Amino acid sequence: MKFQKVTASSKSPHGRWYGDACGTAFAMELVGERWSLMIVRELMFGPRRFSDLRASLPGISAKVLTERLASLEEAGALRRERLPPPAGVQVYALTAWGQAAEPAIQELGRWAAMHSGHDPMLPLSPVSLMLSMRTMFNPAKAVGMRARIGFEVAGEQFLAALANGALPIRRGHAAQGQAIFRAPDASVLAGLLYARIPVEQLERGAGLAIEGDRELALRYAAIFVLPDKLI
Repeated sequence: MKFQKVTASSKSPHGRWYGDACGTAFAMELVGERWSLMIVRELMFGPRRFSDLRASLPGISAKVLTERLASLEEAGALRRERLPPPAGVQVYALTAWGQAAEPAIQELGRWAAMHSGHDPMLPLSPVSLMLSMRTMFNPAKAVGMRARIGFEVAGEQFLAALANGALPIRRGHAAQGQAIFRAPDASVLAGLLYARIPVEQLERGAGLAIEGDRELALRYAAIFVLPDKLI
C-alpha cells in the first residue's frame, strides 16, 4: 500500500533534523537546542524580562538568549508583550501551546531523577524549584492536608496552595502563606526537600528562615519524594 506523499510547509521545521514523523523528533526540532527548554521552564509562572531570564540562567550569553527567544517565538512557544505603564517594558510570555509543555518538563525531570548521576544540590533557579515541587509532590503523603505556603527565594516570591491532592503554585503573594520559607537561593530549600538536610542545620548555616506556622511548614516539606534510582 502506498501513501500519498505530503509536502511540508516551507515554514515548518518538522523533519529539518531527523526526517522522522515521530512527535518526539518534532518536539526536539522545536525546543531541542541548548537552553531552549530551560527558557520555556523559566516562563512557566508568568512573563519575564530579558534581564530576568539572564539572571535565572547565568550560563547563557546575551547572544544565545536572543537567538533562542527568536526561535521559540517563531515556533509559537512564546510571544513578546509590553507591560502597561508605568513599567512599559518588553517581556516574554508563553503561549497556550508553550504553557502546555509543563507536564512534559515534569516527566522529563522525574525520569532524569531516576539516574544515579542526578544531584539535587546543584544550583537551580527559584522557578526550577517550584516546578520540582509540582513534579515530586506525593499526594499520598498529603491526604487531608490543606496549606498555603509562601516562598521568598533569591528575591522572588511564590505561593503554593495545597488542597484536595493538588498543588497549584503562582508567582507572588508569599505573605498570604500560613507559613513562609525564606532562603537566599533555591538550593537551600532543595537541601531540605530532597537531600533531607536537617532544618536546624540550614537555619544555622545556610540562611533558611521559616515564619508563621512552623509545624505546617515542616509537614509540607515532607510531602516531596524523589523517585527510586533505576541506574
